[in-house]
Amino acid sequence: MSTTTGRTGEMTDRTADVFVAERPWGEFQQFVSNERVTVKIITVQPGHRLSLQTHGHRDEMWQVLDVPIDVEIDGRAWSAGPGERVWAGQGSRHRMGNSGSRPGRVLEIAFGDFDESDIERIEDDYARRSAD
Repeated sequence: MSTTTGRTGEMTDRTADVFVAERPWGEFQQFVSNERVTVKIITVQPGHRLSLQTHGHRDEMWQVLDVPIDVEIDGRAWSAGPGERVWAGQGSRHRMGNSGSRPGRVLEIAFGDFDESDIERIEDDYARRSAD
């Protein structure tokens, strides 16, 4: 499990709060309970990546679902494998990409105020600006 905290320090890394509960029929993972969050599943096509970006009003936790995903946070880059959780804290410079041959999915849980206009793009392969 790889984690990184944001520069603002307002919220701590929440990946350690995830737990597994076993039941007679199997198990479940609980990521968050009774908090204001936004949940997405992001699909990254092979050979593509999201913009290098920051957020001023939210932290993000990502769980890689099915294929390795290239992750960059505050200048550190690695390949996160299926099941790995990553913390992109508020203010961190982060992106994900897919250098593999199959689409890859990531469960994203955003903690805090969620608004797509909160994206400040630093680099973007598609020439989008922050508000696009």
